[in-house]
Amino acid sequence: MKLLLAQTTTSNTHQKNITALTALAEEAAKQQCNMLCLPEVSGLMNQDVESAQHQICEEENDPYLAACQTLAKQCSIWIHNGSTPVLGASGLPVNRTHLINDRGVIVARYDKIHLFDIYLPDGKERLESKRYGAGTEGVVVKTPWGMLGLSICYDLRFPQLYRDYAQAGARVIFVPSAFTRNTGRAHWEVLLRARAIENGCFIVAAAQTGEHDDGRRTFGHSMVVNPWGEILSDLGDEVQSVVVQLNLEESDRVRSQIPSLLHSRDYKLDMTSK
Repeated sequence: MKLLLAQTTTSNTHQKNITALTALAEEAAKQQCNMLCLPEVSGLMNQDVESAQHQICEEENDPYLAACQTLAKQCSIWIHNGSTPVLGASGLPVNRTHLINDRGVIVARYDKIHLFDIYLPDGKERLESKRYGAGTEGVVVKTPWGMLGLSICYDLRFPQLYRDYAQAGARVIFVPSAFTRNTGRAHWEVLLRARAIENGCFIVAAAQTGEHDDGRRTFGHSMVVNPWGEILSDLGDEVQSVVVQLNLEESDRVRSQIPSLLHSRDYKLDMTSK
């Protein structure tokens, strides 16, 4: 499985991001990659509520998603589009990722389950749940390369999701992200490597980097981690892309050496004092 892993600084309008998407899709095709992998909110990163409301729409009308489908077909590549905000069934936006095949057909979609709500020591708070609805379903999708698992950013801190994906047969799990610089420096690498090691799978984590038009600053360091926990690629903090070849048999080999997926046991949690 040959991927083009992209690290971007997403803008606060769809059109600027479609321009960046087009160049990356063409590069993936030039490099004869099977798939282009993009970061979280690659379609739109805009924390200005009024401006965002004017742009976020239903999936079928979203210009970024339409561009992804067109480019996938034109370039004969699969596109994992990171994510883009679209209106959900409740009327609230959801942070949704799409996997699109080389005919431009959406073969899977996943809405971010775990929303980033944090309370800082200075009293400030950042509540993703005030602006977005949460997903309710994990997604593992069958592809020509086997089963792939879909997640987004803050999901990374909830290991049971990744264990469920691995036990469902996923040998590759995507974690498109837009980590802050503080949490990125402290936790990004160790969490990615832990999820890969725990589950004997490849972790593909395209990430946002730099200073964005809406004022946010993101950590970068897009990574691919192999099933043994080794980092195959780290893109640092620059806007760039890299071709990464995944030998999916490595997952089978690691899982046979350390078959922890077969060793889970049911247990009861005793909360009594003795």
